[in-house]
This record gives sequence, structure tokens and C-alpha cells, in this order.
Amino acid sequence: MFYIGCHLSSAKGFLAMGKDAEKIGATTFQFFTRNPRGGSAKPLDHEDIAAFLKLKWWPMRHTH
Repeated sequence: MFYIGCHLSSAKGFLAMGKDAEKIGATTFQFFTRNPRGGSAKPLDHEDIAAFLKLKWWPMRHTH
């Protein structure tokens, strides 16, 4: 199976990323928790993460 996806912005949260990926037919996606050129990551929103994990298309394979 091929995994097709892209980089997505995490600015609007994990649930928004999941919905954006679903809209474009992605089977995976990558994101940065902060700007790679510097800056700090925003705090994790555990409710947003839980909502993301409930998306039906998201198979949760692995992350790195």
C-alpha cells in the first residue's frame, strides 16, 4: 500500500489537520510542531488530540 500525503499546518490544531488531510484524500501527513527556523511549540491541546484520534480514516500507524 502506498501512503500519499503532504505537509500540513498545525496552526489550527490536530483535528483541523486530520480534516484537511481527509479532504485531499491523503492516507498520511507530516507536520512540524513549531517553525523549524526557530520559535517555540504551542502547548498540546489534549481534547483536540482526542478528537483527531476519533477520525474514522486515521489508521494511526507510526510517527517519528
